[in-house]
Amino acid sequence: MSSKFKNNTIGWSFVLVATFFIVLFYFYPMVQAFILSFKSGMGNNLEFVGVDNYTRLFNDPTFIAALKNTFIYLIFQVPIMIVLALIFSVLLNDPKLKLKGFFRTAIFLPAVTSLVAYSIIFKYLFGQDGIINQFLLNISLISEPIQWLTDPLLAKVTIIIAITWRWTGYNMIFYLSGLQNIDQSIYEAAKMDGANAFQVFTKITVPALKPIILFTSITSTIGTLQLFDEIMNITKGGPGNATVSISQYIYNLSFKYTPDFGYAAAVSFVIVILIVVFSALQFKAAGDRN
Repeated sequence: MSSKFKNNTIGWSFVLVATFFIVLFYFYPMVQAFILSFKSGMGNNLEFVGVDNYTRLFNDPTFIAALKNTFIYLIFQVPIMIVLALIFSVLLNDPKLKLKGFFRTAIFLPAVTSLVAYSIIFKYLFGQDGIINQFLLNISLISEPIQWLTDPLLAKVTIIIAITWRWTGYNMIFYLSGLQNIDQSIYEAAKMDGANAFQVFTKITVPALKPIILFTSITSTIGTLQLFDEIMNITKGGPGNATVSISQYIYNLSFKYTPDFGYAAAVSFVIVILIVVFSALQFKAAGDRN
């Protein structure tokens, strides 16, 4: 009994220490932020305003613009990235392909680059005198530089391209690891039955990777809803508010405009609600009852 009690005590000691720090650094700040969302004012001069911060959201044109932009990034970027990651993973899983290690590393490398560094590089690549415009001019595909960063639509396209470039390789690694666990005899049997490459991909590969696709879809959705670095460093939310995201608007409310931490906290909980809603919808679409 003493040995069992000792083992339980040691085990619970490890659990309690971890639990304490999780509560202290995760749950306590979340609770405080939620309480803060019902207050308004500057610095320590905060007063309770009830749900005024949340009702203010519906009449805030900047917030509505940020919400629309974030939805656009989510709807277009996440599906494109997931499909590209799937295609790359299947191609790079081919045992007959040479230099697989090189191609896998090359596609994954953007995921380990600095967010700020790559964002600044994209800003210069797509600038009016950037390499992209110079290349298109040299091959006579365009007659004048494209305003990638000053046109409202093209600025969004640039952001989507940047995000896709950075995170496609990251998701590809998950699919590659999943493909390693699929029995090759299944593919051989499908080929013997006359299945073409597209049928093998849609009927075998995609269903087998369904849990991983669900995981990457949810994590990508969460990342896109929290999008900040690329927009801050490439377009700064411009032109106007054409590319501003919810996270950047929270930053502006806290540090750029007249500080309003209560309203910024209310906007931040919109992201929490959206993450919960979209995650639930993705679980529902995937047919996962758990």
